[in-house]
Amino acid sequence: MFQKKRYFLSIFFCLLFLILCSLPGILPEHAAGDALNTSVSFDLPQTLSEPRVPSAVIDPSVQPSLTLYAKSAVLMDAESGRILYEKNGYEILPMASTTKIMTCILALENGDLNDYAEVSSYASGMPKVHLGARSGEFFRLEDLLYSLMLESHNDSAVVIAEHIAGSTGEFADMMNRKARKIGCDNTFFITPNGLDAVSTSTDGQTHIHSTTAADLARIMSYCITSSPKKEEFLTITRTASHSFTGFQKSGEDYVSDGRTFTCNNHNAFLSMMEGALSGKTGFTANAGYCYVGSLRQEDRTFVVALLACGWPNNKSYKWSDTKKLMSYGLENYATHTLQEALLSSSDLPPVPVCDGAGDIWNAALSETPYIKRDEAFVNKKILLKQGEHFQVQYEYEKTLTAPVRNGQKIGEIRYYLDDTLYYKESIHVPDSIDAITLPYCIRQSIRHFLLYTST
Repeated sequence: MFQKKRYFLSIFFCLLFLILCSLPGILPEHAAGDALNTSVSFDLPQTLSEPRVPSAVIDPSVQPSLTLYAKSAVLMDAESGRILYEKNGYEILPMASTTKIMTCILALENGDLNDYAEVSSYASGMPKVHLGARSGEFFRLEDLLYSLMLESHNDSAVVIAEHIAGSTGEFADMMNRKARKIGCDNTFFITPNGLDAVSTSTDGQTHIHSTTAADLARIMSYCITSSPKKEEFLTITRTASHSFTGFQKSGEDYVSDGRTFTCNNHNAFLSMMEGALSGKTGFTANAGYCYVGSLRQEDRTFVVALLACGWPNNKSYKWSDTKKLMSYGLENYATHTLQEALLSSSDLPPVPVCDGAGDIWNAALSETPYIKRDEAFVNKKILLKQGEHFQVQYEYEKTLTAPVRNGQKIGEIRYYLDDTLYYKESIHVPDSIDAITLPYCIRQSIRHFLLYTST
């Protein structure tokens, strides 16, 4: 009698389960896809950081008033690309021989230092400052790079460009593509040596050989921190003196032609401040004195770019401005990482999953979100001034409707510095949850039936 009663009770509950699952309004009501209304920003402690920073124009009211000779100047955090100070930093101006840092890094990345490069008649006709290379003469590419960066020889720049790309025009195209790739949108290269030049594009637009202080600083930052040839670049630009010989071709071999050359480094900044790292000077009648240089102390790397920093007889202006900007950076900025500001999954409340099929009937289901992030990126160094801090906003679904799939994106976290978005990461769910469907209800009914009848 008892077994028969239990049998009918199990059937009754199974049928009841099927009916309840099929009735509208029995399952929890919710607005599918409802977003958690937490795009609430909150300030984090003031010892924070961030990585990649777009070059936003700095509000003059939040930076000090430094008296500089340069018409255009930028102080940049080389590791993050963040501009720490700027004066007309986005004004397009000619940049003279500071151009040669791009020529050098492209040659290092695309050439073989042991190659022999032939001097064309065009290259041999370059004006001073020049090496005095003769048409038909050969030089090792490595020696030409020392000539380029230590003495700023214009003919060496053309020999390098023709060797790497076939012509100076093709090399200029390489320079411009590289500039865009590293984020320099206001730079236009025409020559490999920085001599003043004008070019008309196919659309009839006229360009001058030009850049901005912000772009020039970004190119130097790339050369010393990001390029796969950064160590070779630093070795060349830090060398005090380099001697070499010219070559002539004899059959398949190259033999010395008896001409010897010695190049001396004219970057006086290397001996002016502790930690001075690299740099390149420049001058033309249109550009005036220009300079781009870098300095590293402990874990801080700064880049200064100066354009139109005086004309003769004001050759020392660029050193005064460089030291002033570097000193400002050293005195006011410290290293942090974005890691210090990151939210973790435990900071985010679980998300209810409605209509989810759990192991237990009517179980309260939820997902604890996880955050997908680039660990290398968030550990990248960033220089922050005391009082600077991040704001964090997060936004994600406050309820989910089954089915939910493993890895499904449900929102994102955004990190801001001075109201500028610098980094964002996505929020995901870790597990899959199936929806309550008719097949699920049937399976559960059979399960309960077997459970009751077996006891």
